[in-house]
Amino acid sequence: MKKRSKYRPKGKLINPVAYVLESLKPVKEHDSYLIDLKIKNHGAMEALTKGRAGRSEMDELVNMVNVVEALFRLGFGEEYGEVVQQGLDALHDVGQRGLQTGRFILKAHEMSHLNLVMDLHDAQMEVITIKDMERAVDLVNKEFEQRKMRRMKA
Repeated sequence: MKKRSKYRPKGKLINPVAYVLESLKPVKEHDSYLIDLKIKNHGAMEALTKGRAGRSEMDELVNMVNVVEALFRLGFGEEYGEVVQQGLDALHDVGQRGLQTGRFILKAHEMSHLNLVMDLHDAQMEVITIKDMERAVDLVNKEFEQRKMRRMKA
């Protein structure tokens, strides 16, 4: 039996000029996307603070913190490196405990660190463009594929 090829053709853009022009727009001009994103992230954080967070809410928060870290690496919020690292550590600790106990419960210092990361995320969304967001998501996906991310172990 012949081995299946890994080659996949790249997608073609129907309107490359519109794609480039759209990528130069700030994210804050896409009101519906930004509002949906904030509702998801703040809803997940609220569920976590009330002790009702499940796996889907934790996934939302992990995605948010990963994007914050990627944007930090791309130069957005360079002076907030400590905030990003503390937020990553806090979310990792909550996730570790949650996997062991079955419930995701915050400690006070973890809540304050995650609130700061949430504020940083909201501020980053106000200044970045669509292209910057695409680069950040590509960086997150690349590190996930290369297994460079810190994993949560039960």
